[in-house]
Amino acid sequence: MNQKLDLAVIHVERGSDYPPPFDVPCRDVERKRLGDAAGLSQFGVNLLRLPPGAWSSQRHWQIASDEFVYVVSGEVVLVTDAGEETLRAGDAAGFKAGIPDGHHLQNRGTSEALILEVGTRHPGDGCYYSDIDMMIIDDSPVGHTKRDGTPYARRASDGGAG
Repeated sequence: MNQKLDLAVIHVERGSDYPPPFDVPCRDVERKRLGDAAGLSQFGVNLLRLPPGAWSSQRHWQIASDEFVYVVSGEVVLVTDAGEETLRAGDAAGFKAGIPDGHHLQNRGTSEALILEVGTRHPGDGCYYSDIDMMIIDDSPVGHTKRDGTPYARRASDGGAG
């Protein structure tokens, strides 16, 4: 079996599965799920293409999974509870599971950015969204809900930005 991944044939997932209007800033993102293509089960690896004006996700924090990002090319703004910080090619950031410090990346520049996203996979994990009344528990049959458990209407998407 060839271990090298052929990036040209890996399916591109576009947009987000967030309910409207929360999907709007994430509609133009593209992800290639490299970890899935390699058959990995303990952690996920995504190659994220973030065009100008797009966000990687809504600001969120994971309940049980660590997250790590590495900027391959371009420039993005990391937004956390502590404020904003510019990340350029070669910069990285990590987010420990269970720490309620919402984070996401925004491309405020004029060129696309390419980011490697890595995260552990824990069954039943989920996340809370810091700036909006939304949460999700992975594999939940109802998808995204308000914090009181009321489900949002589901919409079709071929992506998942979380």
